[in-house]
Amino acid sequence: MKHFEFWFDFGSPAAYLAWTQIPAIEAATGAQAIWRPMLLGGVFQATGNQSPAAVAAKGRYIFTDFDRFARRYGVPLRRNPHFPIHTLLPMRGAVGLQRAQPERLADYCRAMFQAIWVDGRNLNEPAEVGAVLAAAGFDPQALLALANHPDTKQALKDATDEAVRRGVFGAPTFFVGEQMFWGQDRIDFLKEALQ
Repeated sequence: MKHFEFWFDFGSPAAYLAWTQIPAIEAATGAQAIWRPMLLGGVFQATGNQSPAAVAAKGRYIFTDFDRFARRYGVPLRRNPHFPIHTLLPMRGAVGLQRAQPERLADYCRAMFQAIWVDGRNLNEPAEVGAVLAAAGFDPQALLALANHPDTKQALKDATDEAVRRGVFGAPTFFVGEQMFWGQDRIDFLKEALQ
């Protein structure tokens, strides 16, 4: 079976938009997504990149563009009033869950992306993260323990380092083999590479 890698961080609205399209990409190409959680802040630090929101004019514009894509895709998108969301804990949770209970990763990703980019929740607050997890059927205390385990912390650091080594500088980034596609607006090129 063909595969493509989806490198993401929950704090990126572009990664959220790309995430909404994964089932359609899989259906159109017969390829399966390999989920690759990384820490976007670590990628930015290593590459000297920064969020588009850090440039005032671009920050004002980019959500207009994201809104256009959300309408095109037929998906909800709400600019989170607590942006930027510091995603260290949620991304550790994703890596920990992927290692310990990979069958629950899709539910976890849905809960995190929905909380940030549809419901506008403040996931900078650990209590909010816990409430979102509980509502999605997870044991918040168990997941917090998993997220804070030294092996999980190291796994997220290793994944982020791997992303940087491979040329990733933002989220989302897709790979087909060693061919890289950056941005949710490059999905057409990703599909072409898979077909």
